Amino acid sequence: MSYFFPYQITHVYLNQQLTLPALTYHRQGNYLVFWWKETAVGHLYIEPEQTLSEEQYYSALSMAITPTIRHFANKKHTNSDSWQTWLAQRDNARLATWMDSIFPTPPTLPKQVPVSVIICTRNRATLLRRCLLMLRMLACMPREIIVVDNAPIDEASQKVTQDFEEVIYVVEPHLGLDRARNTGVKTARFPVVAFVDDDVVVHPFLVYRVWETFQESSVAAMTGLVIAMSLETEAQFIFEQYWSFNRGYINKMYTPDYVRVVNKQAPPVWEIGAGANMAFRKSIFEEIGYFDELLDVGAAGCSGDSELWHRILIRGHSIEYNPWAIVYHEHRRDATALKRQLFYYMRGHAAAALIQQEYNPQAGYEQYLYKILPKYYFDLAKTDFPHFRYRSRTLWAEMKGLVSGIAFYYRNRKGAPKPSR
Repeated sequence: MSYFFPYQITHVYLNQQLTLPALTYHRQGNYLVFWWKETAVGHLYIEPEQTLSEEQYYSALSMAITPTIRHFANKKHTNSDSWQTWLAQRDNARLATWMDSIFPTPPTLPKQVPVSVIICTRNRATLLRRCLLMLRMLACMPREIIVVDNAPIDEASQKVTQDFEEVIYVVEPHLGLDRARNTGVKTARFPVVAFVDDDVVVHPFLVYRVWETFQESSVAAMTGLVIAMSLETEAQFIFEQYWSFNRGYINKMYTPDYVRVVNKQAPPVWEIGAGANMAFRKSIFEEIGYFDELLDVGAAGCSGDSELWHRILIRGHSIEYNPWAIVYHEHRRDATALKRQLFYYMRGHAAAALIQQEYNPQAGYEQYLYKILPKYYFDLAKTDFPHFRYRSRTLWAEMKGLVSGIAFYYRNRKGAPKPSR
């Protein structure tokens, strides 16, 4: 029998509290997310039944946030050695002055920015209502919000949108997330389009941070930080440990060199971010085409976002990962749902890799699919046999998805149209 204790998520604002927060350790773990004002700077797992002394906490806190602190200090050309001493000495005043010097002061936000927010939804009216209510409370509003109702079975989502006069409601009658995304882009009237999943909670600064990112003219697309909303079940914990959408707390710029330099090693474009928090310059779709609908739910399964990122890079554009643009995601709660999710992840992943090989024949995606991934799964199965706990609990679903995705590609890609412009 598998015993799992939940993890309590606690957000610790270091500008308000440097001391060890009050935590429960018995029969639960703790997951701490550290912030300096509106900037997330790191996280820390504390295992169930593991208690920390004050000294142990400060040591673990320092290790968790050092990469982010060092990155921003270097950008400001500031000596980054003293802050750990101030932290250890609980010298709040000197630490606060220095931290404020390396992290930007939260801006005075405009009321609106020229961004179109697109929410693709299907038969989840309750979640859609929550999402729209949260968007209404943003510190900076988008110029338009578009709800794309994907092959709905009833009018529940449409009725929700009728309570929000600012929302544009569109039906995409054909099933598929990428179809819905493409409909949203074609409906949008503003130069930046941001996608928000109907099951996420958005940070109040999200839309402003999206708009701010595109003030750099070289940026064609962006992704943002995705923080887990809860880790109450084993399935959620497995996902966050091994499949997390969290790409860290440091800005990263992905240039065309990202695919050129590692071409023969299969450029891991899936590491750029998550579709739950992404945005694009609308004009990029006119240049390189829209989301590939062969990778849709009901078709290959997913990875339309990472395949599009690959196309953007090989056409000479850049993508920024901006961790100041933040959403919170609710992971699948039960093992059955997680296994189904990961089956389609790997099915779409395999099909997308082969499509990327088409666009970029020098890339090593075929070797990645036929040699590297099989060896990885063989080694994982060999190591975890016969118990298959934690990481390997979803092993067979992933392997079946991988085989299914390769088969799907060869059955369907020949003669299929490439993404339309």
